[in-house]
Amino acid sequence: MSAALSVGVQSLALLGPGLPDWATAAPLLRAPSAWQRVPTVVPAPQLLPATERRRAGLVVKASVVVADAAGAAAGIAPATMATVFTSSTGDPANCHAMCEALAAPERLVSPTRFTNSVHNVAAGYWHIATHAMTASTSLGAFDASFAAGLLEAAAQCAYTQAPVLLVACDVPYPEPLHAVRPVADVMAVAMVLTPRGGRRLRLSLAGDAAPTPCADAGLEALRLQIPAARALPLLQALAGHAAASLVIEGLTMQALAVTVDAA
Repeated sequence: MSAALSVGVQSLALLGPGLPDWATAAPLLRAPSAWQRVPTVVPAPQLLPATERRRAGLVVKASVVVADAAGAAAGIAPATMATVFTSSTGDPANCHAMCEALAAPERLVSPTRFTNSVHNVAAGYWHIATHAMTASTSLGAFDASFAAGLLEAAAQCAYTQAPVLLVACDVPYPEPLHAVRPVADVMAVAMVLTPRGGRRLRLSLAGDAAPTPCADAGLEALRLQIPAARALPLLQALAGHAAASLVIEGLTMQALAVTVDAA
């Protein structure tokens, strides 16, 4: 990337261990000594009808909860925003169930399981619920999924000069997959990026630069244990008021440098 992308963060939403929403999380991210790590509780996404809530997996529910909160905080009609959904895990419980079904003698997979097996399942539920016919991108890049999603959303926002909703979410795998790909808990982050206004970010590729750690040991452990939690240093900067510069873990030679303007 020869020049930095410049976008604004209009709103934020967060759901994670001991971080039930952005209003609660912001002061804890500024003063982590007050943060206590407790398991994430995913509330029922009120945007989805009861039937869809029953069918949806945990990644869908958590993604829709934060997407709905970020959209409401931005004051922008959800149906008007393009979206970028990023996840390292997708719906691992559904993946596990399908693997079990395919390993059984009958090899029967239910239509609901099959529908929920695609990586863009969270985006699908969101766009159907909001009647949005805007562009949507779903991607995954292992531990670099948040950086990849942020870069994609910022590029779209800068190019289209229109708001873009970014949603990053990861949930744990059941055993035996958890043993080879441990994800500690559910974490979901959403932000509405705008071409003008908001808290300004400038993004550029940083080669093989080392990612910025969290100064607090507990938050640093969380950052390393959930791919979506790679967003924590940026979220801490956005929770504060000072300017900041940081690096978010990316793919090989594609770390993402982010400069956050003062509030």
